[in-house]
Amino acid sequence: MGGPTIEGVTRSLDRSAVRPTSVVPRVDARLVAVAGSLCIAFSPIFIALADVSPGTATVFRCLLALPLLVPLALLERRRRLRAVSVTGNRPWLLLLGGALLGVDMTLWTESISAVGAGVSTVLVNVQVVILPLLAFLVLGERVRRTFVLAVPVMLVGVALAGGLVGDPEAVSGPAPVRGTVTALIAAAAYAGYLLLVRLGAGEGQRFAPVAVATAGAAVASFLLGSLWQGVDLTPDVRALAWLVVLAVVGQVMGWVLIASALPRLPSSTGASILLLQPVGAVLLGAVVLAERPGVLQLIGCAVVLAAVAVAARIRAAPPEPAGEPAPRRSTGTSHA
Repeated sequence: MGGPTIEGVTRSLDRSAVRPTSVVPRVDARLVAVAGSLCIAFSPIFIALADVSPGTATVFRCLLALPLLVPLALLERRRRLRAVSVTGNRPWLLLLGGALLGVDMTLWTESISAVGAGVSTVLVNVQVVILPLLAFLVLGERVRRTFVLAVPVMLVGVALAGGLVGDPEAVSGPAPVRGTVTALIAAAAYAGYLLLVRLGAGEGQRFAPVAVATAGAAVASFLLGSLWQGVDLTPDVRALAWLVVLAVVGQVMGWVLIASALPRLPSSTGASILLLQPVGAVLLGAVVLAERPGVLQLIGCAVVLAAVAVAARIRAAPPEPAGEPAPRRSTGTSHA
C-alpha cells in the first residue's frame, strides 16, 4: 500500500459518518487531495533510495509512523466520545487486516526493486478490481456488467506493463515477471486489508483503524521479512534517514491530507485525484531513479489506469437490507 497506504482506509468509511475536524479546513479540498496524492507518490521512490530488504523497509515505515498515528487516533477517540456512542469497533478484524497490510507492503517493496517503482505502483492498483470482487464473494455486494468487462482490459494492461509480452530487453527492472507477480499478490492482500478494515472500523473512525492496522502490519512484516531476505534492525544512517522520510511523508502526511480531503469531495473527483499517485510514481521513477519503462510498458500502464478509473466510477451500490442502513462503500482507488 504498497502502503499505507493507508489512504485506502478512507475509501472504506462512510462519507456520512461523524467526522473529526478537518486537518486543513480552509484550503480547497481538491488541492489538499492533490498534495496528499503527491506525498504518497514519493513512497516507492523513498523505498528505492533506502535500498534495504522488503521486510526492513516495511517494519521501519510502520514503527516510525506509529508515534505520529497513535496521538491522532487518541484525539479522534476523544472527539468521537463527545459526539456519538462508540459502536462497531472490532479490533481483531483491524489487526487481521493489518497483517494483510504487512504482506502487501512487503511484497510491493520487493516488486519495486524487481520491476521498477513506477510500474510496480501502477500494477498494485489493480486492487480496485479485486476489492469489489472480494466484497461480492464475502458480502454479496453486486457489481455491474460494465465493471466485469473492465477486468479483462485491465489484465491486458497488466501483461503489457509488467513486460510479460514484447521484447524482454525493452522493459524496466531486472526481474519484471517476478515483480509483476509480487505486485499482484500485494494488490490482493491490500484489497483484503481494505475489506477487513471496512468491517472492523467503528462509525466515524479514520485514524484509529489505521493505527491498529499499522501495528499489525509491523508484526506481520517482521515475521514475513525474517523468513524472506531478512530484517535489518540496524540499517545504516543513510537508509534510516530515507525510511524516516518515507514514514513521515508517505505513511502519515499523505494519508492525513487525503483523509482530510476525501470526505469533502464527490467520490468521482476523489477517485480521479488519487490516480495522480501511480501516475506521479511513474514520472518520479523516471526523473529521480532514471527508470525507463519500454513503450509497451507505458501503454500497459495507461490501460491499467484507464481500467482503474472506469472500475472506480461504475462500482455498483450494495443492496440495502430492509430496516438497516446501507453498508459503507469504497470511494477511492489509490495505493501506496
